[in-house]
Amino acid sequence: MTPLHFPSLESAIHALFGEETEIETTSRISGGDINEAYGLTLTGGSRIFMKTNAKENLSFFTAEAAGLAAIAGTAAIGTPRILGAGTDEGRGGYSFLLLEFISGQSRCRDYWENFGVQLAAMHRAPTAGLVPDGKYGYGSDNYIGRRRQINRAHESWIGFFRECRLEPQFQSAARYFDRDDWKKIGRFLDHLDEILVEPEYPSLLHGDLWSGNVIVGNDGSAWLIDPAVYVGHAEADIAMTELFGGFPPAFYDAYKNAAPLQPGYERRRDIYNLYHLLNHLNMFGRMYLPEVKHILGRQ
Repeated sequence: MTPLHFPSLESAIHALFGEETEIETTSRISGGDINEAYGLTLTGGSRIFMKTNAKENLSFFTAEAAGLAAIAGTAAIGTPRILGAGTDEGRGGYSFLLLEFISGQSRCRDYWENFGVQLAAMHRAPTAGLVPDGKYGYGSDNYIGRRRQINRAHESWIGFFRECRLEPQFQSAARYFDRDDWKKIGRFLDHLDEILVEPEYPSLLHGDLWSGNVIVGNDGSAWLIDPAVYVGHAEADIAMTELFGGFPPAFYDAYKNAAPLQPGYERRRDIYNLYHLLNHLNMFGRMYLPEVKHILGRQ
């Protein structure tokens, strides 16, 4: 889905809320290291959420909106409503994304259990039409953080993960590895099918599912934000939840009861998270190299 596109922030506000509507106040919202975020209060008291970036980075926002729309299309779990995106010549030029404002409700009863069940339902939702020329991947490339994420269609999950996830990240991180490392990497990639398994069914994945991308929505339930969606193996999402601290046991118990994991997940978890660690290595530097090499050394 392509969001409504506007040639300026003012035209977006007028089209969405009426010609008489103006922005009364703008407040900076902290969080994230890629975009700037603001809460906009409009005449009449309505509030909306806005992200901005450089004008040439509008594709960050169209990809995000498409991902949110894909998740919403499963009717399984909440996401903020997409209002529109566009570019504005003000302040030297910028791109923007407008979303429903999240008001900060208290968590509903059984928040984590419900989240586990809802995520399992999203993973079980049909994926027909999301990957026009295959089973795994997505209809277009998008982003993981600020880096492009390749979503070329594949019939094999293992082939997709090797060619569209691990290999591009290793190539980008080439300067961090010596000749012996590359021998290990080559053997590891050649024998990936001895570690990973094909899923029982393809799943729409959030793609970047750590705690910072799960918020309390306006109904008190868990909502997903900042997706990097594609169709893959559901356990790749579950692995990501465990990379930076994890969620409470109630979430995992509810998820596994609704959608049991295939045997051997604990070994595969590190391989899925290797993708994200390599991406962090490529974005933030060598502080992530020891963990990458540790995982490689265990294979």
